[in-house]
Amino acid sequence: MSAVPAGRPLDVFIIAGEHSGDALAAPLMAALAAGPNGARFRGVGGPLMAGEGLASFFPMDDLTAIGIGEVLGKLPTILRRLKETVAAILAAPPDVLVLVDAPDFTHRVAARVRRRLPDLPIVKYVAPTVWVWRKGRAKAMAGPIDHVLAVLPFEPAVMHRLGGPPTSYVGHPLVTEAAALRPDAAEAARRTAAPPLVLVLPGSRRSELKRLGAIFGATLGAYAARQPGEFVLPTLPRLRPMVEALVATWPVPVRVVDGDAERRAAFRAARAALAASGTVTLELALAGVPLVAAYRIPKWEEAIARVMLDVPSVILANLVLGENAVPEFLQADCRPDRLSAALAAIVAEGPQRARQTEAFARLDTVMGVGRLTPSRRAAEIVRAVALDRLTPAS
Repeated sequence: MSAVPAGRPLDVFIIAGEHSGDALAAPLMAALAAGPNGARFRGVGGPLMAGEGLASFFPMDDLTAIGIGEVLGKLPTILRRLKETVAAILAAPPDVLVLVDAPDFTHRVAARVRRRLPDLPIVKYVAPTVWVWRKGRAKAMAGPIDHVLAVLPFEPAVMHRLGGPPTSYVGHPLVTEAAALRPDAAEAARRTAAPPLVLVLPGSRRSELKRLGAIFGATLGAYAARQPGEFVLPTLPRLRPMVEALVATWPVPVRVVDGDAERRAAFRAARAALAASGTVTLELALAGVPLVAAYRIPKWEEAIARVMLDVPSVILANLVLGENAVPEFLQADCRPDRLSAALAAIVAEGPQRARQTEAFARLDTVMGVGRLTPSRRAAEIVRAVALDRLTPAS
């Protein structure tokens, strides 16, 4: 690949197929635009990418589908958009193709483009979860994709072990939020004040709220029967009506908040948390809030998971830390009596709480908090790939 001619902006074709990808791609675009000679963008994205100057070829929501039924219903549209996207790239090849998350769509784009444009640099932002399941995807990526930008620190080693493309850890978006989630000197006293503030985080999907809502409510009832507590449930504005109806059935009062400012304030004040498994466990760990993690899935999904999954923990914070510091209560173990006892143990000063706080103190080093922002590091690598002078994976 020849270098980009001096003096002109980097021509970037960028694709995000879901809202989380839109949120990752927009700051990457801003960082690329701020680089030498700037950048110009074509591709597919959402409103945040539009704010950085992208005129999407078609609505990003055409690619967004959750569940088998919705995917099947949208399949003709998705296949048509796949063909259109590839045609647009072939008609005017960019300096670099950047694919953000949405692997089922973006990997197909990469494979088709690679066959026709073998020298076009292709970068994938966010590694697929090959460390959880479908490990063969890593090796399959090695042909069409030149470099992967990972958001979890253990992913480069995993991709290397599985024969995937060169992979660099650029940082998780949460590292830029760490300071806003941690109390300052004036706020720190609230974490030790009585009654202790307990965050309640039963999930951000309606299905999670339905599966975990009654269990979390009973857990708080059992906990409050033995000791006092103040309970706060941060949620999304779109879920607030459902959440308020849910907590109205619980045996203890719970304050529901939405919006980023109130959510961050709750994290800064929290003594402990009861949380559904997910990215929020890593968010709590970065905030220094000890937690109990729980999850339930339908039995048929559990049967598949037992065959497919090969990880020492399903808790993201544990995987990043490399130790099972956070207790997890899954499926039949996800019971109010066990959850309430575990919650009481981390609210109190003792070995369970100490183990978590000591482990969480290592996260800044493990995740690179305070270094170059993820978007700027990602932009550096995208430019290096496009200019054909990438240093070895890091």
